[in-house]
Amino acid sequence: MTIILRREIDGLKKMICSLSAYVEENVQMAATAIDDRDAELGKRVVKRDEEVDGREIEVEEECLKILALHQPVANDLRYIVATLKVNNDLERISDLAVNMAEVAIRLADRDSIEIPYDLRALVETVRGMLTGSLDALMGRDSELARRVLMADDEVDEVNRENYGVIRTAIREHPQEMEQLIMILRVSHYLERIADHATNIAEDVIYMINGEIVRHQKDE
Repeated sequence: MTIILRREIDGLKKMICSLSAYVEENVQMAATAIDDRDAELGKRVVKRDEEVDGREIEVEEECLKILALHQPVANDLRYIVATLKVNNDLERISDLAVNMAEVAIRLADRDSIEIPYDLRALVETVRGMLTGSLDALMGRDSELARRVLMADDEVDEVNRENYGVIRTAIREHPQEMEQLIMILRVSHYLERIADHATNIAEDVIYMINGEIVRHQKDE
């Protein structure tokens, strides 16, 4: 690897690290906005998504520039390919955080009702997956990435259970149906964030080992 290529890849790592931290913060802010019925915090998350969109384009352009100018091979090529995919997942996670924030904004205008499932526990599990996948990316840690893959089943199961909990709550409190459906959407959004964290973990394993593990868990 040339000195110039190494310098540009190091710069790319800093860009994706910064974007990762920003997106993680968006997810936490959105969850807090729902928990606190904080419309203003929700609006901040919506506004911050514009910054994520801009940074995503910058990372993609940097990846394409490195590919065009340096034609990297082997480990460097896998890193660039993985970064392109991770970049897209981070942008989608931020979009899901916006969806959560919009629920928070709508809930703030209605009578407060109790969330009938453990939102905080689900948020912590999903945040742990997201943080783990990003730590695995920065630390090139395939074992940590594999642990993230294993956690996805837990989130899927909790999401399924939440559907049942919400159905029961709607039967018992039909006057709260609209709010309960919005709260159910939050569970779905968190489950989707966990899926994107899983995608990132899979890309880390590919980057390090050249192993494609997508779909292997189901098999």
